Amino acid sequence: MKSKADIEKLEKLLGQLQGLHAEISALARKSPNDALNPFKLKLINKVLDAGNEVLGDDYRPFDDFEKFESDDVPSNSDVTVVLGQYMEEAERYRSDNVKSTGGSWFYVVNGDASDVRAGPPSKIGRK
Repeated sequence: MKSKADIEKLEKLLGQLQGLHAEISALARKSPNDALNPFKLKLINKVLDAGNEVLGDDYRPFDDFEKFESDDVPSNSDVTVVLGQYMEEAERYRSDNVKSTGGSWFYVVNGDASDVRAGPPSKIGRK
């Protein structure tokens, strides 16, 4: 990460992905094959756009997927699968960008530990 703003974008993305995944998973348990309504699809696509920006090419879960097509409305279960993959990659990105210093975890900015606290990594990193 290059700045504290990058940390804020990642934290926002993680929260939005978790919230949407929980909501759509609940819908998918009741009606997995039901189509997502246009309002929810619009919100999900905004979060996926932000995810693609934050994660970049190295962490994007699918090379050939950017967001859902509004003409081909996805099912609740389709959205749950995609959001789950974005959550996994966002957490891998976060895990790759935290460092333990003095017994606490901090985000790494420009190669050095910042003053922004983080949770411990939950994924085995690539770095």
